[in-house]
Amino acid sequence: MIKVGITGQSGFMGTHLFNYLTLKKDEIVLVSFKDEFFQDTTKLNSFVQECDTIVHLAAMNRHGDPQVIYDTNLKLVKQLIDACEETKSTPHILFSSSTQEERGNPYGKSKHDGRVMLEEWATRNRAAFTGLIIPNVFGPFGNPYYNSVIATFCHQLTHGEQPKIDVDGELKLIYIGELVEIIYKKIKDKSIKIKVEGSDECVEVVKVQHTCEKKVSEILALLQGYKENYFEKGIFPNLDNRVELNLFNTFVCYIDHETFFPFHLKLNSDDRGTFVETVKLHSGGQVSFSTTKPGITRGNHFHTRKAERFAVIKGMARIELRRVGTDNVLSFELDGEKPSFVDMPIWYTHNITNIGPDDVYTIFWINEPFRAEDPDTFFESV
Repeated sequence: MIKVGITGQSGFMGTHLFNYLTLKKDEIVLVSFKDEFFQDTTKLNSFVQECDTIVHLAAMNRHGDPQVIYDTNLKLVKQLIDACEETKSTPHILFSSSTQEERGNPYGKSKHDGRVMLEEWATRNRAAFTGLIIPNVFGPFGNPYYNSVIATFCHQLTHGEQPKIDVDGELKLIYIGELVEIIYKKIKDKSIKIKVEGSDECVEVVKVQHTCEKKVSEILALLQGYKENYFEKGIFPNLDNRVELNLFNTFVCYIDHETFFPFHLKLNSDDRGTFVETVKLHSGGQVSFSTTKPGITRGNHFHTRKAERFAVIKGMARIELRRVGTDNVLSFELDGEKPSFVDMPIWYTHNITNIGPDDVYTIFWINEPFRAEDPDTFFESV
């Protein structure tokens, strides 16, 4: 078991990494970190003493004064080093740097200089160090106007704002799910530690490869398509491309689900009965059907990749969603007399309960175009 702590645990990358590592409970013990530890030397010292590995993600990305960005990020690195030296701790430190190192701006310079400081600490103390040079990262739950242009566009398109392109540059991107898997593999990698024990080679710098490259205008065009089709009409886009699936899953997580769902369907009736289109899509998937007896709950799990839709066509049902790592539960009541659906974003645990006197009839659609060795479904209660 490896004891792992994440500075910046509550941030965009930190939240995703923390959630991902909770799925590896047979291999990793997570050491809790709070931002206020940097204001309390005793707590920071205790934290570094407890960790076998520290992933240092805490940093400032944006500020009105560029010098504040540089000074803040260097201060955080120095505090981490001071805590390690004061407690004589030598955890394997993984540091998130950025391809902006090459640009020489205050943020990029702070990342470069912070990495060098940690390399010197590792060499001085025969400790393991991994510097990760990371391209632009995108994914669900990033802060708009702060973490990435994709987060900003997704927020704007789902909140009635008009996106604007300042510079139509080429972006080298990596999806947050891909990045945290790389970090996990580095946490588990024993080669750097073997080098520490056998020689003075205790430092490695890894240039994380981007997984897609698109112009800002291309990204905005895809997101606008999701708005026009999915957000306004309930139509799923083509999800056969991995990059577009990741962009779609990102877009969906910026919707205000509390007000957006349930999405009411058009009910067509005549003397033969009724007809309802539950799923319109531009890509394949699996459609299934279930009946649920009164008082029964189905689900209580979440997915990390799959897009999913529940459409209630008969009976009374309550659908609940809760984003993993939070306590806020969204609750929707659906009535088959007015057919409607609720979609399940990734990293939201969800369930459906029959709250009426008769059986509930539900149609499920799920899309998973890419099979992976790692499981996608994890169980926990809403």
